[in-house]
Amino acid sequence: MTSFFSGLLSHGTATRRASATALAACGLLSLTACGKVIQIGDSSSTPAPAPVTSSAAPTTAAPGQGGAGNSALQVVDYTAKDAGLNGTGGTVVGTAVQETPPRWVQLSAVTSPDLAVPHLININQAALYRFDGDSAGSGESNCNDACATKWPPVIIKDGGNVYLAGVNPNDVGAIRRADGKVQVTVGGWPVYRFSGDSGAGDLNGQGVDGKWFAVGPTGQKAVR
Repeated sequence: MTSFFSGLLSHGTATRRASATALAACGLLSLTACGKVIQIGDSSSTPAPAPVTSSAAPTTAAPGQGGAGNSALQVVDYTAKDAGLNGTGGTVVGTAVQETPPRWVQLSAVTSPDLAVPHLININQAALYRFDGDSAGSGESNCNDACATKWPPVIIKDGGNVYLAGVNPNDVGAIRRADGKVQVTVGGWPVYRFSGDSGAGDLNGQGVDGKWFAVGPTGQKAVR
């Protein structure tokens, strides 16, 4: 576990350097055009300029954009910390039920002793997964009801922000689940947590049923 945190610290240093460069390029005051806006239901990777204020306040799309009643998400090419945010945005850990969608989420690419290839974690350093029962770019999740209790989807509040570290904004999208909640996608693949992971670096969901695997920064399976 110490090695995992050391890797995170090393990754964090590199991320801060990259973020500093990105912030300088975007403008220290306005932070405009650092990412893209996606319509909920858009699992593609079509980029669009995303005006983002320094407070990183979530925005809502104008009526009629992306389908009736749909709102937009901001995908932001820097971290929540760079946006001046602390905490988790409302993301829970392990078996805790995500009753209310987080106001924001963060996807970070890391390596760990148990998995030396880049894979994604959330702001709580919980590993994120993809499901072979889904199809990239289909616009839907095939993990619902009891499945979604065991494998909680990475959901976000309508109009929220997705912050990134080591992930290309063009690879991030979102779908509307059957229960109406918004789920984040990477490379068109819906992204999940595993209820059996309770600590940073846990990868207890890796390879479960031969269908669940850590997800890489472009949506690929993260395997040795």
